[in-house]
Amino acid sequence: MTTDSPRRAVPASLHGTEPSPEAAISVRGLTKRFGSFTAVDGIDFDVPRGTIVGFLGPNGSGKTTTIRMLTGTSAADAGQALVLGEDVLAHPERIKHRIGYMSQKFALFEDMTVDENLRFYAGVYDLSPQRFAQQREYVLQMADLRGRENELTANLSVGWRQRLALGTATIHDPELLFLDEPTGGVDPVARRQFWDLLYELAGRGVTLFVTTHYMDEASHCNQLAFIYRGGLIAEGTPAAIRHDLLTERVLEVRVTDVDGALTWLESAPGVEEAYLSGASLHAVVDPDAVAGLEERLRTAGFGDAAVRLVEPTLEDVFVNLVARAEQA
Repeated sequence: MTTDSPRRAVPASLHGTEPSPEAAISVRGLTKRFGSFTAVDGIDFDVPRGTIVGFLGPNGSGKTTTIRMLTGTSAADAGQALVLGEDVLAHPERIKHRIGYMSQKFALFEDMTVDENLRFYAGVYDLSPQRFAQQREYVLQMADLRGRENELTANLSVGWRQRLALGTATIHDPELLFLDEPTGGVDPVARRQFWDLLYELAGRGVTLFVTTHYMDEASHCNQLAFIYRGGLIAEGTPAAIRHDLLTERVLEVRVTDVDGALTWLESAPGVEEAYLSGASLHAVVDPDAVAGLEERLRTAGFGDAAVRLVEPTLEDVFVNLVARAEQA
C-alpha cells in the first residue's frame, strides 16, 4: 500500500523482496493453512505509519486470520511480518504493549462497570496508578463516557459498549490499532460517531488497520486492500481504485420491473455484472456496449428503462473484483 495506483495480484517485487522496518506493518509471503485449506495465501503489503488502512473482503476471505498473525495470537506457516519494526512471527511479545486490538464482539466484562473494565485493561497493560489516572481521564472524555463510570456494561447500548471497547483497546496509548469489523451491528448514527473517534486517534498519529463490510467506511480510509480467498486482488487509494478499475463502465438502470431487468442483464451480451444498488440496478459493461444498453433494454420489453453513466462506488469495485476473481 505504497502507491496511488491500484494493483491486482500484487507480487512481492512491487513491495521489495524484504519487509520494511520503517512501515507500521510490512508483510512478505504471509501464509496460514488449516490442514489442506489455505486461509491466507502468500500476501505482501506495507502499511505506512500514521495512516488509516481498510482491509476488505467477503466473510471467510482471510481478514481475521491475517490480523491474528499480525497481533501475534496465531502462528504463520510461512512468510515474514514486521509490526512496528519487530518480527512479530518470531517475537510476538515485543509488540503487545505497543498495539491495541478491538473486535466486533467487544471483549468486555458485562457484569463489571465501565470503570472496572478500564481498570482491568490498565492492569493487563501494566499501567502505573498515575498513568492509569491520566489515561482514564482521556478515555472518558474521548468516548463521552463521563458520568457513566459506575454503570454496568451490560446496561449500555451497543453504541456505548462500542465506545467503551475502543477505550479499553486504547487505554495504554498504542501506536497501532487493529479493528476487526468494529461497527458490525451498530446503527448508522453510532457508526458515524465512532469514525469521528477514529479520526481523532489518527490525528494523534495512531496507525489504524480496519476491516469492514461497509463501503462508506472504506471510502474514508487512506489506503485499501482487497483480499479474496486468502489472496490480495487489489490495493491502492479509494479514488485510484474506483477510477482505474471501472472508468466509464458502470451504468445505473432505473426501471419499474427491477427483478425482470436484473434477470435480463445477468445474461445480456456485453454485461459483466449486474446487481441491485439501492432502488436501482448497476451494470458493469464492456466499453463497446455502453451506448446501446438502454435501447436494448427497451427492445427486450422494459419500455421505461432509463440508463445513465455513473461514477463507480466502492461497492461497484468490490462486486467487480470478486466476480473477476471467481472467473479467474
